[in-house]
Amino acid sequence: MTDRIKRVLVKLSGEALAAPDGYWLYAQTLSSLAADLAAATRDGFELAIVIGGGNIIRGARMSQAGWIDRPTADSMGMLATVMNSLALETALNAAGVTARTMSAVSMPTIC
Repeated sequence: MTDRIKRVLVKLSGEALAAPDGYWLYAQTLSSLAADLAAATRDGFELAIVIGGGNIIRGARMSQAGWIDRPTADSMGMLATVMNSLALETALNAAGVTARTMSAVSMPTIC
């Protein structure tokens, strides 16, 4: 039996995906992250990735602005994490890694 760690949880900030011009996604960042994550899987690591949605919306900040209630703002934030996850999933698939977005937010299965 080996002492080598095989399963790794990776937490990515949604804000890290933002483009320098403020656009919510930056293709070069997604490609670079996907390449690094693909290299880790080739090295034998099993990855679970948690990604944030702060590049799109921050529920707490929306709620504090006073024009939307906190539960709705938090739901919007959860959808933002799904959007980022789908973008990263696509980048990982392009890098040769099988990836699947999983969320407590209901999602259709696309075949």
